[in-house]
Amino acid sequence: MRRKTLALVFALLLPAALLAGCGSPADTSDTDAATGETAGANEADDPYAYLADFSYSALFDENGYVPGVTALDYVTLPEGYAAPALPAGTDTISDEDVEASITENVLSNFMDSTQITDRAAEMGDTVNIDYVGSVDGVEFEGGSTGGSGTTLQLTGTNYIDDFEQQIAGHTPGETFDVLVTFPDPYQNNPDLAGKEAKFVTTLNYIVEETLPAFTDDFVAENLAESTGCQTADELREYFKGRLLFSQKSSAVYDQLEPNVAYADELPQALTDYFTDWALYNPWQYASMYGMGLEDFLVQNGYESVEQFLEEAQPTIAENAKQVLLTQAMAEDLALTCDTAALEENFAAAFGSNDIDAYRNFYGEGYLKMSVLEHMAMEKILENATYAED
Repeated sequence: MRRKTLALVFALLLPAALLAGCGSPADTSDTDAATGETAGANEADDPYAYLADFSYSALFDENGYVPGVTALDYVTLPEGYAAPALPAGTDTISDEDVEASITENVLSNFMDSTQITDRAAEMGDTVNIDYVGSVDGVEFEGGSTGGSGTTLQLTGTNYIDDFEQQIAGHTPGETFDVLVTFPDPYQNNPDLAGKEAKFVTTLNYIVEETLPAFTDDFVAENLAESTGCQTADELREYFKGRLLFSQKSSAVYDQLEPNVAYADELPQALTDYFTDWALYNPWQYASMYGMGLEDFLVQNGYESVEQFLEEAQPTIAENAKQVLLTQAMAEDLALTCDTAALEENFAAAFGSNDIDAYRNFYGEGYLKMSVLEHMAMEKILENATYAED
């Protein structure tokens, strides 16, 4: 499978299951509801407090390289990789794919929402509800929206048991009981495991969303600054170019990756960097809940930090190899990315003109390394050939 381009950011090292548990830790009794702050781990006693200073750009120099590392000492590139023969159809993209990409990546971010109150909710609808939960007549912590309302799509997979199915069929303005049984075990609150609960629920409204009209005025008003496009046709061409580049790049990687050889031992600097990256995400969540990293990971199903890192090793190694491959191609093709090259190529690599926002978050070194991959791929694609249909 083609790995993501560096410009799209490395795969999150935090497992999805752990992320899913972050919104409702098992014990938030010391949480300040207004601020989300907790009386947690003492920073002075936290061996992972150094992660507060983690920088995405710490690994990279002023040209986007890993200093002190010659990537070609660790990576053997296959012969002919810089002039690939790509499959038929790689250099074409359909109008339907362009329109679908614009809808998914642009128009869906500008949906118009309408509150519907004159029909019954159906499965698949998005609804806004309030509820108060109780077990044996006693309300429990975390079982109420507090009257602030919460929005969910009725897919049958978001809430416990058949909670969502019991909303379907009711009309906005109705208040009704939803009866469910908590799963056993129930990690979010073990005290509720296996217990029957009643949620007094009010359906506030149904949310209907419609896509905006894809017109020249829409593009000029909303996308001119970020993309440089002023009309709908210009944006279509912009997306067509990006989709084609991505499609061609994927074809290059499909050929390249199975034939690249890596040294058995990777540079320690990369391993250390991606180890810290792996820890940084859960450490941030742990800090948000006032917890130590070890306690946070244990609460989310790991025996220890060591076990978490052991499971993360394949991804740590994959990301280290990804950086080495990018730098090896850049070394072989005699490419570097200084600040001028970064600013010249940033929009093409990242699909945005807002370099300052990215630079403030990731730092220049990381952006330069990401742009190096784009520059290398552009050079490779200049020499690519395509089979005929």
